[in-house]
Amino acid sequence: MEDVDEAVQALAGPLRVLATVAEHGHVTRAAQELRLGQPTVSRALARAQRAVGVPLLVPHGRGVRLTAAGRVLAEAAHRALGEVERAVRAVRADDSPDTGRVALGFLHTLGAAAVPALVRAFHEQHPAARFQLTQGAAGALLAQLAAGDVDLALTSPLPTGPGWRTRALLEQPLVLALPAEHPLAGRDRLALGDVAGEEFVLFEHGYGLRETADAMFAEAGVVPRVAFEGQDADTVRGLVAAGLGVALLPAPGSPRPGVVERPLAGPSTSRTVGLVWRDEELPRAAAAFRDVVLARPELLRGP
Repeated sequence: MEDVDEAVQALAGPLRVLATVAEHGHVTRAAQELRLGQPTVSRALARAQRAVGVPLLVPHGRGVRLTAAGRVLAEAAHRALGEVERAVRAVRADDSPDTGRVALGFLHTLGAAAVPALVRAFHEQHPAARFQLTQGAAGALLAQLAAGDVDLALTSPLPTGPGWRTRALLEQPLVLALPAEHPLAGRDRLALGDVAGEEFVLFEHGYGLRETADAMFAEAGVVPRVAFEGQDADTVRGLVAAGLGVALLPAPGSPRPGVVERPLAGPSTSRTVGLVWRDEELPRAAAAFRDVVLARPELLRGP
């Protein structure tokens, strides 16, 4: 309670003094409750009166009484201080690793297994912690991170340049997904050159997997014919199962009837998945979750 009172006092000292003097009608008793010296209380009242520009208190017997203007301001101060105290308690609760809130952004492809495994590991240590989970494309996640809408992002590829802190956690293999009846479905391993003439189902631009795929196509000298673009792995697999193209997807994927997934052969066969946060101090709850993720990167593979 005392640390909350100290925070409120720092944020709204003169108003707190005025409200307390109004409650007691006496400077000395108000000073005792506030644990301040009487001269400090008197100076705070004088500052408040100068700021407002009208008399707020007048002597009354051995104490003081508020003027009409003082009563109006004291009532408003009481309400405002109550809101400030509630806000201080809320932001402190959000910051605490035990009761706090972690705002985490992550790729759609990490939502089925990796993120639940990481959240469960954190909850084992901090069962009352809360999460705000946001799924999105890599570009959208970085925009939310820059704006402060999320504290941390699990994404790929990792950004470069100033303003970011990054940690690579996992090299996730990529596979070629083909319709089950495809002539190459029986092969153990495929290179991009083997399917250069095929139509592709790719993620939309702005998604990290599309950026990774485009780099792999360029490296392999393949110019893909893009038949369809999707926003999540399940949709892409569904289009592949319908015979509408082949796709590059992270492994392991969710089994889908009508789809076979074959390992890639070539110089680039994986994507780097990692954790990103702003180059500034994190809230304590987010920092505690970050430490769990960094200590247990194997959980990104899911349970």
